Amino acid sequence: QVQLVESGGGLVQPGGSLRLSCAASGSTLYYLTVGWFRQAPGKEREGVSRISSSEGSLYYADSVKGRFTISTDNAKNTVYLQMNSLKPEDTALYYCAVGKRGATLSGEFDFWGQGTQVTVSS
Repeated sequence: QVQLVESGGGLVQPGGSLRLSCAASGSTLYYLTVGWFRQAPGKEREGVSRISSSEGSLYYADSVKGRFTISTDNAKNTVYLQMNSLKPEDTALYYCAVGKRGATLSGEFDFWGQGTQVTVSS
């Protein structure tokens, strides 16, 4: 069983930055795939980014490429999502999730956090 706790969401103006954190317990993230997903009201859940540290692989959705950066702190068993140049369309509830190495689709992620709200508005 993996427990995930997200933090770092909030209200930010367009063009601003936030850093989301996903702290894990119960398993070592290094050997798993960690994904960030988001869901806005009335929209389907979207995969934003994912990392598989043991494979050295990264993924970013086209909508966030060049603006978001995913990273890990293995000592803290935590994954971060640095979000820069935020846009109103980035407003959503952001979740981190953990799946087996190689997981890509949301259905392949077995454990989910409770979510942290990101609101981009002036």
